[in-house]
Amino acid sequence: MTNFHMQEGFFMLSNTTQSRPKTMELSYSIVVISLCACFLFYKYILQIYPSVVTNQLMREFQLSGAGLGNLAATFYYTYMITQLFVGILLDKYSTRWLTAAAIFCCGLGVMLFSQTHSLFIAELSRGLMGVGVAFATVAYMKLAAVWFSPRQYAFVGGLLATAAMAGAIFGQAPLAYFIDAVGWRECLFITGLIGFALAILFVFIVRDAPEKSSVAQKAELVSWRDLLDIVKNRQNWLLTFYSGLAFSPIAIFGGLWGNPFLQQAYHLNNTQAASLLSLVFIGLGIGSPLLGILSDRLGARRNVMLSSTMVACLALVLVLYCHQLPLWAVSVLLFIFGFGLGSFMLGFAIGKEINKPAFTATVVAMINTSDALLDSFTEPGIGKLLDLLWDGKVVDGVHYFSLQSYHLALSVLPIYLLIAALLLVWVREAPADL
Repeated sequence: MTNFHMQEGFFMLSNTTQSRPKTMELSYSIVVISLCACFLFYKYILQIYPSVVTNQLMREFQLSGAGLGNLAATFYYTYMITQLFVGILLDKYSTRWLTAAAIFCCGLGVMLFSQTHSLFIAELSRGLMGVGVAFATVAYMKLAAVWFSPRQYAFVGGLLATAAMAGAIFGQAPLAYFIDAVGWRECLFITGLIGFALAILFVFIVRDAPEKSSVAQKAELVSWRDLLDIVKNRQNWLLTFYSGLAFSPIAIFGGLWGNPFLQQAYHLNNTQAASLLSLVFIGLGIGSPLLGILSDRLGARRNVMLSSTMVACLALVLVLYCHQLPLWAVSVLLFIFGFGLGSFMLGFAIGKEINKPAFTATVVAMINTSDALLDSFTEPGIGKLLDLLWDGKVVDGVHYFSLQSYHLALSVLPIYLLIAALLLVWVREAPADL
């Protein structure tokens, strides 16, 4: 009996000892993904802030609607080009060092933007920000795949949107409040300093992978033929175009043109419009993880994506064209618009499941590229169309666009969502046992 108790005690001690490293590893995994989430939070502040300083920027740099769109879209031009290389770089080299350098690049860009009076330097600064933030989503999904189990991936991936949209929310009403309080230049200068601090934390805290991870072993098998297989895969292209078409309406409406439209259509001031737009990002931040869980339970990611995209499209159409709605109804519809498009994150989960694990970053980068591509010409395109429809009216030194002009120019956004839903008809998911 004594022998039995000694053996039982030994096994209990052994199990306790083994559980401690697992608990510590999980805690560290949460720290790593939290720092990645902070980068995403930061990314969306940088992406969104032009929407709350449209008048200041048009006045400072003497811009038309197309000029403002081009200044904002410079961010997407460099983002799109950098995105072509981000996945391959993160799959091959140190995620920690590359991501830290990217965050530093963001901080430098926004700090330069805050001090310049030259349109050329402003565009260059926005370009630097685009280069840096191109790493944010891919680094998050890469480290999520390394530090969390496959069955946690859709949920953890959905939290990416929660972190990102928290940044977008802060980049609306709260940022507008701080800008009103201290000035837009001072506010952006402080934002740059925060970027430098985050880069330092990333260097000193984050590791690329657990010590016994198989990711490094799989990375040795990567070849150019494998990369060619990814590019030739029709499903990857369907997911790529779906992601861009589904997310661009949020990036464009929430990031630049939604604020002036809401002010015009619903007779709001800048802060009130920014507060309403925040509901889009709150909806997206809540919808992404919840729709991820729902798709796991149902085992049907595509059906969740299709129904959610159509509901979001309907909500946006009502906001754009039924401007006699009460503000509470507009608030609900904007939340539904964001919540429904939280399903775009499921495209990354499908992409991961139908491709080799060692290519997670490459696949995520490919899917993520189309958003920047569409934004890069849609934002200035809407501005150009507004300029063509402009009747010459100027208010406080800023071009005044009519509500009818906004109706026509912004009609491209629901069209994008309809095309995105149509593409899902041809998307095929991985077998359930994968």
